Amino acid sequence: MKKTVMMAVLILSVVFCGLTGCQKEQDPSQQEPSAPEKAAAAKKDPLVGWQPQFDPSSAQYTYLLSNLDHPTIEGVAVGYHIRDKVWERSGGRLYVDYRPLSQLGQEKGVLSKLKLGAVQGVLCSSVAAANISDTLGIVNLPFVIDSADKLEQFRNDPELFDEFRNSALRQGLMVVDITSYGSYGWATNTPVRTLAEARQVNFRIAQAPVNTDFYRAWGMKFTVMPWGDVPQALQTGVIDGLDHTPTVCNITHKFEVARYFTRVDYAQGLFIHLMNKAWLERLPEDLRRILLEVIAEESAAARQRARVQQQEQIAAAEAVGVQFFELAAEDRAELIRLSEPVYATWGAKIGAEYLAKVRQRLAR
Repeated sequence: MKKTVMMAVLILSVVFCGLTGCQKEQDPSQQEPSAPEKAAAAKKDPLVGWQPQFDPSSAQYTYLLSNLDHPTIEGVAVGYHIRDKVWERSGGRLYVDYRPLSQLGQEKGVLSKLKLGAVQGVLCSSVAAANISDTLGIVNLPFVIDSADKLEQFRNDPELFDEFRNSALRQGLMVVDITSYGSYGWATNTPVRTLAEARQVNFRIAQAPVNTDFYRAWGMKFTVMPWGDVPQALQTGVIDGLDHTPTVCNITHKFEVARYFTRVDYAQGLFIHLMNKAWLERLPEDLRRILLEVIAEESAAARQRARVQQQEQIAAAEAVGVQFFELAAEDRAELIRLSEPVYATWGAKIGAEYLAKVRQRLAR
């Protein structure tokens, strides 16, 4: 009897599946990720949205390009725009393998690899680039290239830019272009409207000799500190101010602690595109031309986007309560006056005639 009942149930099950179709349980690995899962994946891998929409494995040549920051910043995202356009124009022969977020190491180590040719290119912060060549430090000097307009004038004047471009050749490197991440000022934990108030703040400054020299000339308190140490130092009060740009301060959440920003606009924050010269010369001539043309086009576009981004980031910061101040004209004039000994010192390193020519031409 039991066998008869079981057989009947089995037959009915087969008939039911035949009529309706038995749904096969989907393999979890094949299911479309939910929105929270996608967000978690993006948090785990911040570059998940920047992967190439092509298979680079067929490329004949690879240009390994490094940067320390996040492509949310327009001056960093340029590497991906270069990657995609070079791939298209070269017909897939040249792949720009772009590695931001210090994937290849910190700048000092990457610059050593660049000289050896293990890395072929670096979008290097201007403060670190000054360690390659004193002449590259001209962009860090206060009140020389202190606006986006002056930056464009400097970049597009061959007489000014060519000397800058060629200054790293003795290291086997060449400057191929520059991109921006905004205008330098002071993010602080307390309001700073005057030079006297600024002198009460302990500012973090970058690891660059020129920055040390002009902060000392200005009579400021400062601490030289790696960028990675800044968040904890701000939160614990080791520093109570930060020398940087509004774009970087907002994108990297520094305004969550430092709720005030004084617009000094003494220099432009730059990424200097350095390339290993020997590697470039080994590249076929047509690919060399394509690469340099694309870098020039995309760098120019990125500099324009950086202008817009700075205004957007200031507006976003103001919307959540960050206060912005303009340094008074008389205080700015005083900083320029105090910088004169620095111009003399660095003029001897950079070339006094070249520095004077840049200052005079950009002052017009």
